[in-house]
Amino acid sequence: MTDLFTLDAEVRTDLGKGASRRLRHASKVPAILYGEGQEPVSLTLAHKNVFRAQQEEAFYSHVLTINVDGKPVECLLKDMQRHPFKQLVMHLDFLRIDATHVVQVNAPIHFLNEETAEKLGGKIAHLMNEIAITCLPADIPEFIEIDVANLAVGETIHLSNVTLPKGVTSDELAKGESHDQAVVTVNAPKVPNADSEAAEEAAAE
Repeated sequence: MTDLFTLDAEVRTDLGKGASRRLRHASKVPAILYGEGQEPVSLTLAHKNVFRAQQEEAFYSHVLTINVDGKPVECLLKDMQRHPFKQLVMHLDFLRIDATHVVQVNAPIHFLNEETAEKLGGKIAHLMNEIAITCLPADIPEFIEIDVANLAVGETIHLSNVTLPKGVTSDELAKGESHDQAVVTVNAPKVPNADSEAAEEAAAE
């Protein structure tokens, strides 16, 4: 897993759309590295390494190491452009980080024990799949777990009910109580009425 978060890159000076097309034909991915008060740097990475790494959920919130012409730089992935229908990564944006400066990332949510809640007759509805958080780079969680085993029909878990790791704060809750968004709820199952059942039977005939 660790090797997936260390990528080799080369500085590129040949810029523009035509240059980017040539890179992609050569199985390379154009990228840019910026942040921490330094000048942006245009990069090139091997597509096969990027494509393998981006298949891991943690790639999108994990601290990455980009070896820029052999010099390691710690950063976060801030944006990724994919081809609309081909399995191709078109462009990457990396943000430099400093271990002493807080960063804002989106941490994916892992919902636990959904089958337990649904056995009680409810239907789980995910209202959020990730939580915007702020923390130091070393405190970035790979994911945030939310247990819905005891969630009854009609109940909802809000951001204020989520236990975040030490050193991690919710960006929305920091804006005030009015931003206490719903994360997951259990809806009552739909009960078919007589008209819909008759229509289904007629269609089956």
